[in-house]
Amino acid sequence: MAKKQKSITVGFTSLGCPKNVVDSERMLAEIAQAGFLITAEPDNADVVVINTCGFIAPAKAESLEAIRHAVDCKLNGTVKKVIVAGCLSERLGEQLFTEVDGVNAVVGLGQRDNIARIIKKTLSSAQPTAYLNHPPHTTSDDRTRLLITPGHWAYLRISEGCNHRCSFCTIPAIKGAFRSKPKELVLAEAAELVSAGAVELNIIAQDTTYYGRDLKIKNDLAALVSELEKITDLTWIRLMYLYPAEIDARLIETIAKSERIVHYLDIPIQHINGKILKAMRRPDTKDRLGRLIENLRSAMSDIALRTTLIIGFPGETDRQFNELLNFIKWAEFDALGCFKFYPESGTGAAEMPAQVPEKVKQQRLEELMLTQQKIVFAKNKNRIGSELTCLVDSVDSEGLGRGRFYGQAPDIDSVCIIKNCSASSGQFINTKVVGTKDYDLIVERI
Repeated sequence: MAKKQKSITVGFTSLGCPKNVVDSERMLAEIAQAGFLITAEPDNADVVVINTCGFIAPAKAESLEAIRHAVDCKLNGTVKKVIVAGCLSERLGEQLFTEVDGVNAVVGLGQRDNIARIIKKTLSSAQPTAYLNHPPHTTSDDRTRLLITPGHWAYLRISEGCNHRCSFCTIPAIKGAFRSKPKELVLAEAAELVSAGAVELNIIAQDTTYYGRDLKIKNDLAALVSELEKITDLTWIRLMYLYPAEIDARLIETIAKSERIVHYLDIPIQHINGKILKAMRRPDTKDRLGRLIENLRSAMSDIALRTTLIIGFPGETDRQFNELLNFIKWAEFDALGCFKFYPESGTGAAEMPAQVPEKVKQQRLEELMLTQQKIVFAKNKNRIGSELTCLVDSVDSEGLGRGRFYGQAPDIDSVCIIKNCSASSGQFINTKVVGTKDYDLIVERI
């Protein structure tokens, strides 16, 4: 009787943004369909695949740390091959072989769906190989994914690349020009995710509001989400990464009238000072941003707004920072992410004069986040006694649940801590806010 051949094990590490998560899920599906055994112990896998992020310095550092760890496991004999994929591979290419000695293969973004074939080739080759080409001019088919998010929510990517040329950003160089995914493909993928159990879809792109504009189609995002609303069993549609300059009256009206598009918008404004915005190559102005926030809150009094900021951009003065700080106090965002400026190689801002010292950037970051903390803590206190519909994300063995109301996006925002939770993951329950814990809300089921 022939001896059964041992299955080849693959360990997988996914780093970076939600768009990277989608690519990881597609690669995992390809790996599983090829007959490889995906292991939860990557340090002891035959092959380790690392899907990297390379957007800014901290992301690059995190990716390189994960790669070096995998290579150390290879040197110790517990791992046979190390494959590096994703944005850092696209950005550095064959330079990764010298950056980290011991990498067996470097895989560019355009080779995502060939990952199983690349694993087979890598296993049979002693020669380090780069599988690189520029991002394709078309969009990828993201159907058939092995989800690494909980089954009841998923990311739905509607485009790839970016046409904006913000002076601080590496994304267009890494991912190419903006490409809208065909509407039929988006709807087919959404239907597949919902049929598999997703009740919440988080719509993602580099700039969600630009959807269809590369094809000269106006209001295409509003039309798309109106079609998504028709999918049976889809309860929440969440819009992420909406550039403020592209949010128009039609989109606001569509969201306001919808029963399924949650009243939550993620709007990265980056800054509000006119001179800084111009240097960033952002088309916004302080007045337009202020009017947009007022218009959104006028149309939806319960809207939750999230934003992203960059502090310490070249030339940013104390006065300009204080102008931003005062705007944050006025706007009272429900959630806020803030990054220190990093002079990324290949970007215009990296070469600008008057780079802000690291110590000053850190001080400004801390002051801004403390200001935002006071805003959020006050908002949370005001919610005590109110009722919220929560989507349960998890429940531990002691009955303590974690979930979210519409104003909390998965992975990046705070959560609702559900006391004595008898519900299951993926269920919607009615709750009452009974307290707060730092940024989180403590709720009880009604």
